[in-house]
Amino acid sequence: MTYITRATAAAGAVLASVGLLAAGPAQAAPRDSLHGNWLDLTVTRGDAQTGYTRGTLLLCDPPLGHPRAAEACTELAAAHGDIARIPAKKVFCPMIFAPVTVHARGQWNGRPVDYQETYSSRCVMNARTGAVFALDG
Repeated sequence: MTYITRATAAAGAVLASVGLLAAGPAQAAPRDSLHGNWLDLTVTRGDAQTGYTRGTLLLCDPPLGHPRAAEACTELAAAHGDIARIPAKKVFCPMIFAPVTVHARGQWNGRPVDYQETYSSRCVMNARTGAVFALDG
């Protein structure tokens, strides 16, 4: 009797597992359904195909989701959401080649944003993009 109970319990567990697998992974809400000013940001060290990627969702109404959200939103507002228009900071960056690729996709004032650029180093990236891609805080 004990053997049948264990076999039935094991079969039930297997069927439950198969049912969960068949259901598939939970899907996140589509980012296109977000309102206001927002950017989905990624920073990839090294080659974009094999490097380490870090990302976050920056919300600006109110500033959330980013270690320096308020500062990034202020810089983006001054540049009308155009990352390329953020004034470059005058800093000295060592000539060490450690490329980073950044990507921003989202919307600003109802217009789509799709920005991608590769910089020679994190220092150059920060000088050119301010707090927007400063995901490490």
